[in-house]
Amino acid sequence: MYGRIRTLLTLLALTLTSLAASAQSVQWDSKVEPVEGNQYRIVLEATIPAGYHMYDMGPYEGGPNATSITFTAGEGVTLEGGVEQLSTAHRYFDQMFQMEIGTFSGKAQFAQRVTLTAAEATLKAQVEWMICDDTSCMPPEDTELTITLPEGTAAEAAIEAAPATPATDTAAPAAKDAVGSKGLWALIIEAILWGFAALLTPCVFPMVPMTVSYFLKGEGGAALGRLRASLYGLFIVLLYTVPIAAIILITRIVGGDAVTADIFNWLATHWLPNVIFFLVFMVFAASFFGAFEITMPSWMVNKTDSKADTKGLGGIFFLALTLVLVSFSCTGPIVGSVLIKSTSGEFWTPIITMLAFSVAFALPFTLFALFPSVLKKLPKSGGWLNSVKVVIGFIEVALGMKFLSVADQTYHWGILDREIYLAVWIVVFSLLGLYLLGKIRFAHDDEVQHLGVGRLALAIVVFSFVVYMIPGMWGAPLKGLSGYLPPLTTQDFVLGANTAAAPATSSASELGQRKYSDFLHLPHGLEGFFDLEEAEAYAAKVGKPLFIDFTGHGCVNCREMEARVWSDPRVLEILRNNYVICALYSDDKKVLPEEEWVTTDAGKVLKSLGKINSYYALKTYGVNAQPYYVLQGVDGQPLVEPRGYDLDVDAFVQFLESGVAAYRNSR
Repeated sequence: MYGRIRTLLTLLALTLTSLAASAQSVQWDSKVEPVEGNQYRIVLEATIPAGYHMYDMGPYEGGPNATSITFTAGEGVTLEGGVEQLSTAHRYFDQMFQMEIGTFSGKAQFAQRVTLTAAEATLKAQVEWMICDDTSCMPPEDTELTITLPEGTAAEAAIEAAPATPATDTAAPAAKDAVGSKGLWALIIEAILWGFAALLTPCVFPMVPMTVSYFLKGEGGAALGRLRASLYGLFIVLLYTVPIAAIILITRIVGGDAVTADIFNWLATHWLPNVIFFLVFMVFAASFFGAFEITMPSWMVNKTDSKADTKGLGGIFFLALTLVLVSFSCTGPIVGSVLIKSTSGEFWTPIITMLAFSVAFALPFTLFALFPSVLKKLPKSGGWLNSVKVVIGFIEVALGMKFLSVADQTYHWGILDREIYLAVWIVVFSLLGLYLLGKIRFAHDDEVQHLGVGRLALAIVVFSFVVYMIPGMWGAPLKGLSGYLPPLTTQDFVLGANTAAAPATSSASELGQRKYSDFLHLPHGLEGFFDLEEAEAYAAKVGKPLFIDFTGHGCVNCREMEARVWSDPRVLEILRNNYVICALYSDDKKVLPEEEWVTTDAGKVLKSLGKINSYYALKTYGVNAQPYYVLQGVDGQPLVEPRGYDLDVDAFVQFLESGVAAYRNSR
């Protein structure tokens, strides 16, 4: 039996390893661009995990593994020339290989021209590559892509199915989900922290010594007790992870990728789920404050507990199930928070984040069983456990505001402007600081007789955060919170705005009346357009290139780019003087007049501004994530390679300057 158990554990470990490795894998996507007549350009795009770089096509004799792309043409298509690197590699002299090499980070594009001599044809692309970070390299990988020429109904269906989702990483092609590797790892780390925080709640902490002692006094000696304790931890992980994985897998199997993507998109941008999420967070917070307990039905807990005394694997499973049910009043709100925050991500994100949470949550039970002497060093249960719950309650209130803010911005309700949002956060964290100092007590709290060093340190951190936020009430950018706060344009009072906005007012009068400018605005006093046709006409009139900003109300990275990159004086000067700006919101719910509706190639009628902009971005540039920046010339074509999320200000300045130079050369 134990041989089977070890086999099961080995298979699970391999599965978890493969899931973790997939987050570090390069994603390859292809698209077909018509050139002229029966000629096409096949573009392959590599999305490289954050922190890693991929080598260019070299070749490097005696050096690193260069990227290799080999096309095999089928009947009805011929290759024209060789593979071309569209992206510019970062070149430097590598001391280890003693040669100059080139690398790509973020994204890399390659192209192959072909001529189609039949109504339809296919060809294959064999791709080999290797990625490295600053300390090590992943093993070389390869994949094979099949491309159909010309792109027909399948491509149109993909365009129709892909939603406009707020991105948490760099812009990507249609096949890429909204959450990149950077955003995924941030969610994983947050889930792990929540898992450890759950351990320090009054529902869970007392269970640690009880369950560990149960295993240590079992039959078979200490070695068998440790094995059973390890299985106990494994069952806890499975009980948290398998249900959510099953729901998502069933959704994908029954409805396909499009249905799954639509569900995530609806959860991320529609007002109803966002308001529900906000209310759920408030209910969770009230529970942590002691207003009531969220518990499982007693009959369910008693039934599983009665089966926990059964010897063997079944007894261990029911003991784990009992722990999950008994601790639900404390872990339920945390689990809900983790899942809600990950629903706007890709297919695997909720599963992986719940896996991370459950592993962190179950880990102490296993470790304490392996090293029982550590139990003696654990602090005693007491009022400090309730204090942990209350602190989490304050954090739940603050985090819940984000969901209400997304609904407010997407539907233009105007009830949660930036200063109101900030006021709520300032009050919440001020109350948290007072609570840590013992000035506020809840029903289940013990009186704070003296202030410990830990409480004092936390209070200092919290009040420092409050002081940091206060200038935001007068318009300070608060770049560290830019991704969470509503845009500065929603703030009623900004100190010095009259002086700073003078140039923008002049510009606005020249632009005249613009579509959607009554409810859409650009940051930093910039003026521009929100309709592409209007922007193109004005750009042609004044003889300037067009800066197209594919953005979204719920896009955290868009706000961060605006706060950290656009705010640079060099960037503002170039945008204000050398470009006509057009911001296209991909998640705006404004329903347009019937004459402005767009019918897709598949026959679907798009009525809202966000869906129309999203369809245009996906059909024209193959992207459905934001932010995505395009510098467009007089012919409607990009002047330089478009750019996504990147906080490198100097690189962004160079991007803008290169667009201006290309525009001048094209005239």
